[in-house]
Amino acid sequence: MEDESRKPVKETMELERQLAASAMPVYGNLATDALGVNGDSLKRIFEPAGQQSTAKEGTGNHGLTRRLSHASVWSLFIYAAGAGLTFVTQIVIARLAGAESFGTYTYVFAWITLLSYGSTLGFHVAVLRFVPAYETTNQYPMALGFIHFGSKASITVAILIAAVGALVVLGWPHHLEPELAISVLIGLATLPLITIYLTGAGVVRAFGGVISALLPERIIRDGLMLALLGLAAFFTPWRLDATAVMWMLLVGSAVAAFTTVLSIRGLWPAGLSAAPPTYAFQDWWPSLLPIMIMTFVDVLMNRTAVMLLGKIGFIKGAGIFAVGSNVALLLTLPRVAVSTAFAPAISRLFARADLTGLQALFARATILSFSGGVALALPLLVLTEPVLHAFGGEFTSGALIARILIVGQLFAAAVGPQQQLLTMTGHERAAAMLMSVAAIINVPGCIVGIALHGAVGAAIVTSATMIFLGVCQAIYIRYRLGIHPGLIWAIRHVCEAVMAGRLR
Repeated sequence: MEDESRKPVKETMELERQLAASAMPVYGNLATDALGVNGDSLKRIFEPAGQQSTAKEGTGNHGLTRRLSHASVWSLFIYAAGAGLTFVTQIVIARLAGAESFGTYTYVFAWITLLSYGSTLGFHVAVLRFVPAYETTNQYPMALGFIHFGSKASITVAILIAAVGALVVLGWPHHLEPELAISVLIGLATLPLITIYLTGAGVVRAFGGVISALLPERIIRDGLMLALLGLAAFFTPWRLDATAVMWMLLVGSAVAAFTTVLSIRGLWPAGLSAAPPTYAFQDWWPSLLPIMIMTFVDVLMNRTAVMLLGKIGFIKGAGIFAVGSNVALLLTLPRVAVSTAFAPAISRLFARADLTGLQALFARATILSFSGGVALALPLLVLTEPVLHAFGGEFTSGALIARILIVGQLFAAAVGPQQQLLTMTGHERAAAMLMSVAAIINVPGCIVGIALHGAVGAAIVTSATMIFLGVCQAIYIRYRLGIHPGLIWAIRHVCEAVMAGRLR
């Protein structure tokens, strides 16, 4: 008889797998509804030739699809709730700590985030590519070997970086202000914990756990920080500084890491328990290296201005820029959600050499990405000052910074999930090269921008770099994959359909 204690774990794992599998129908429907036209007609336009006749196959599973669709909406809800929770947490930190201490916190957090993602060595993304493939072909020893190798290597690198960083700070204590020095040390202690829940979330997603992968970083960490901030505000008489906030980040990250480990244990496939690990480094490194570069560069581009402003001693400016950046980064929410849902479908279509279907899928993803970006950008552009005032009166001077960055993020939404398209079609090296070139250009550009116009100049350069990268990726995708930019392709095909009388 089956052990009753294992039934909840198995039920959770099955639900998580169904949730991951159900994301595609939901996004497909949302993408068509976003145009405000008849959904069935538009689906027929976007369906590859020869597939229209089978569009209604499988309607017998409509009830299951509906249930799974409702479940997948919860994953979107977690993304949105997590972004909102992070935003509120930043507001509370800014109001309780003030612009100067908030600047110190954002400067340290920018460095710790960059080092944490670098410590993952790309494992948190590559695990989504290797482990499901190994599970499908029953190569459990290979899957276990990759998980062991990636997790141990990532955590070891994180601990080494933290140790070296601590030695540097302690060796030259007079080069940093006391608040900054202590904050850096606490941040370095947090670095391995962040690495654990980042890599662990990748493993959970590889096992089919969508919600379990999102909760620790998106909800638990910042939710606990917000609770601790509230307790500190009500029960302590002194003003919070960056050091106190970093301690709260350490506690929240520890709980997030512990929760992630529990999720891995709960979703662990039975086939991996008895399998001896097998290693194939020669197969893994060619993919790990470019993914690691892309991950590191992506974080670097988002944090360059804050790190440079803090480096030159303009801590308050770094805090103001960070607030403007946080407002603009809300526009990435639809794009991240789209990328998460569409990545497996991109891989499957490319494996079948179905470029027509891939073009239609990319168009749908771009429409949804851009629609969500516009829906967020319009109110943010209009209400920038009131939103920034919520952080405190000192931050309203960053309104222009926020608007410039919003424009850059809106362009990124308009070109769709191009980075994911390149990665899932085996062009990760080209994607890493393009991102590296953009990041290299961004650093001296931000230095010049800061010298000429301060934080506003850094915002201009950051947005211009995002636009440059998007254009370069679109050109590469067009000539190497034969895929047209999603919005242009969608508009052209809708117009052709209207002219042909297919869309009323």
